Amino acid sequence: MVPVHLLLLPLLCSMLVYRCDCACAEVDSDTEAVAGEGFKLGCISCKKRSEVEATATVEWYFSPRGESEFFPLYTYDENGPTIEHEYFMDRIAWNGSKRSNDIQDATIYLLNVTFNDSGTYRCFFHRTLYYEHHQHYDRIDKVVYLNVVAKANRGTASIVSEVMMYVSIIGLQVWLLIEMIYCYRKIAAAGEEALREAANAEYLAIASESKDNCAGVQVGE
Repeated sequence: MVPVHLLLLPLLCSMLVYRCDCACAEVDSDTEAVAGEGFKLGCISCKKRSEVEATATVEWYFSPRGESEFFPLYTYDENGPTIEHEYFMDRIAWNGSKRSNDIQDATIYLLNVTFNDSGTYRCFFHRTLYYEHHQHYDRIDKVVYLNVVAKANRGTASIVSEVMMYVSIIGLQVWLLIEMIYCYRKIAAAGEEALREAANAEYLAIASESKDNCAGVQVGE
C-alpha cells in the first residue's frame, strides 16, 4: 500500500508551483547593454498586501548621459502603451504585467540599443489601493543607470557560475562511474556466489545419490 504522504506529494508540489507563479520579487534591472542588441530595462514594484485590489499606471523618463533634465519616454495605463519621445519611436516594447490593470512589473524592452541610450532611466508607479472604506495612493520611483558597451563583459558571477556548472557535471559523471563499478562488482560477486551454491548443491546431490546406490547394493547382497 502506498503511504499517504506519497499520494499527497504531487498535490503539494502543484500548490507550490502555483504559489511561485503568482509571487512578486523586486529584482534589480541589469545595467549594461550591448550596442545593436535588445535590452530588457527592468522595473518592478510589488504590493505590500497582495489581497488588496489595486490599479496602477506607469511612466518612464530618460536623461541622457551628461545631462540633468529628464524627458518623458513611455507611459502605460488602462488605454495601453504610449511612446512619448520620437527618438524611441518603434524601439520600445512592453515587457511587464499583462492582462491586468494591477501593474507590478513595468519592464520595457529596448530594441536596437545605441550608445546614445546610455544614461539614467526613471520609472514611476502611480498605484491606487482600494480598501473597504477608503482609497490609498502610492507613488513609487525606481532608477536605472544604463551603460551601453560595444561588447558584452562577462562578470565574475557569470564566470563562477559557469565553472561551478562544469564542476557539477564532472562530479556527477564521476559519481555515476563509481556507482556503475560498484554495481558491476556486486552483480559479479552475486553471480559467483550463485555458481558456488549451484556447484555445492550439485555435489551434494551426487554424493547423496552415490550413498543411496551403495546402500542398495549392500541390501542386495
